Amino acid sequence: MATMTVGGVIYAKKDRVATITLNRPEVRNAIDPTMDQRLRQIWRDFSDDDDVDVAILTGAGTAFCAGADRNAWFEQWADADAAMVRRNAKSVGIGGLTRGLHRIRKPVIGAVNGWALGAGLELALACDIRIASDRAMFGAPLVALGFHHGDGGITRLVDACGIAVALDLELSGEPIDAQRALQTNLVTRVVAHHELMNSARNLANRIAAHQQEAVRSAKETVLDVIGQRLDDQLELEALSAYAIDRQTARRIIDAIALRRRTGNGRTETTS
Repeated sequence: MATMTVGGVIYAKKDRVATITLNRPEVRNAIDPTMDQRLRQIWRDFSDDDDVDVAILTGAGTAFCAGADRNAWFEQWADADAAMVRRNAKSVGIGGLTRGLHRIRKPVIGAVNGWALGAGLELALACDIRIASDRAMFGAPLVALGFHHGDGGITRLVDACGIAVALDLELSGEPIDAQRALQTNLVTRVVAHHELMNSARNLANRIAAHQQEAVRSAKETVLDVIGQRLDDQLELEALSAYAIDRQTARRIIDAIALRRRTGNGRTETTS
């Protein structure tokens, strides 16, 4: 297993799965500019590395990520003018994954082990699948400081949970626990804390065992259809699903036929 610890992040690769661990437990994995830059490097490496197909993002200690490091992050915006704000909006967001590098084709699983607040919630929401420990907590306490999410938090809350939940979390600043997060679709799975990483790895291994072009096309299609008219969504889905090369199509057809002959296929369709 290849492992590297730089800039407050542990980056490991094993069996086609990359594991990225935020590793500043003394500050509940708060993101400072050094960690932010390191995460951008990691996501670019993950995207380009042909030896890994799925990533797991988690945190060390009791928190997933408690947000931006107040001692190091906000000072850089104290004298920001309108031009700087516009440049930032067109560049990468927190750690790159929330904006700018968010179209990585490979799946990213968020294994939320504890508190996910502010920028930490934005990082969790930027993951394609979120599994929560039963100890996880989620919140957007930024209104108490005088601002709100600006790196994908509001957008993804609306898309994943709906307007009502997004408004509740953003305006109240009150955190919610893992079970409430499951009820609101903020996460799709909740597991016992000691089973979190095993569950995430099992899911990652399951995804990595599939035909990766299909996995990546499915992720792209989901992102492409968000916010589109129904007719456009249906067309985009069909174009994506049926734009399959002949070699792959023949392999799939032959595999289905083999399962039918050997009695392993129980249905006559793939849908």
